[in-house]
Amino acid sequence: MRRLAGLIVVPLLLLSTAACGDSGGSDSTSSKNGLPAVTAGSKFGQKPTLEKGEGSPPKKLTVDVLSKGDGATVKKGEALQVNYLGQSWDSAKPFDNSFDRKQPLDLTLGAGQVIKGWDQGLEGQKVGSRVELGIPPELGYGAQGQGDIKPNATLVFVVDIVKATQVPKSAKGSEVAQDDADLPKVGTNDDGKEPTVTIPKSDPPKKLVSNYVLESKGAEVKASDTVVLNYSAYIWKGRKQFDSTYKTGRTATFPLPQLTLKGLKTGVVDKKVGSRVLIVLPPDQAFGDQEQQGIPKNSTLVFAVDILAKV
Repeated sequence: MRRLAGLIVVPLLLLSTAACGDSGGSDSTSSKNGLPAVTAGSKFGQKPTLEKGEGSPPKKLTVDVLSKGDGATVKKGEALQVNYLGQSWDSAKPFDNSFDRKQPLDLTLGAGQVIKGWDQGLEGQKVGSRVELGIPPELGYGAQGQGDIKPNATLVFVVDIVKATQVPKSAKGSEVAQDDADLPKVGTNDDGKEPTVTIPKSDPPKKLVSNYVLESKGAEVKASDTVVLNYSAYIWKGRKQFDSTYKTGRTATFPLPQLTLKGLKTGVVDKKVGSRVLIVLPPDQAFGDQEQQGIPKNSTLVFAVDILAKV
């Protein structure tokens, strides 16, 4: 089964080299667990500066709460917004940070969208906290490394937990009649299981379709939002499923400004959070005349989408 996420959204944990810049403070914080000290920018919201690690790096995941927030406890499956700075244990130069971009990172905790050390280290922390993570290779990028990160590197991150949003298991709402025989029919179950999708034998529509299946009373999605989705995706011709978050057990978090699959973005915008939507993408709203990971060129795509939350 083909995964869409890598095709239609910028990778969630950006790993390009970032300039250090001024941290905005001269205070310092020492770690309690042998992790590198924060030498400047120690307050929540400030870009930190980290010392180079000394001695042998930790062999297990190490978590140090630098400052404890007073928000809710973060749980697996919640949508988080975080700011972060990361560097390798044996370096004093960050390989990436979100502070310079002035845009928090969006992720769903425990959904495999980031390295395991993040999923494990952030769970149970409180919103408003600043934590430092020492992540051994097997919970980071392992023997293969990633970009500027060397193979078998121990990583150090300072992470500010800005926001957490609970994500329901399923869309819920009023059922909307599906009375067009020429369009797919989508199941209306709200138990968190994958809905059925029945695609007719008729020719696909020439224009984009975005119809409610279950209509909630939530807020409307804006083009600038980040949304958490569950979806099933099919090729109209042959009625073959090519992607499903239900099959992987992981929701997808999409910052809509970065979503390059035009029809999916258009189909979600203006729909209500908590709803289930049928979206049919004609080729010019999908991948056009380009084959994508086994999806034939000029394919019409069908999505059953639960808009679970927006961050």
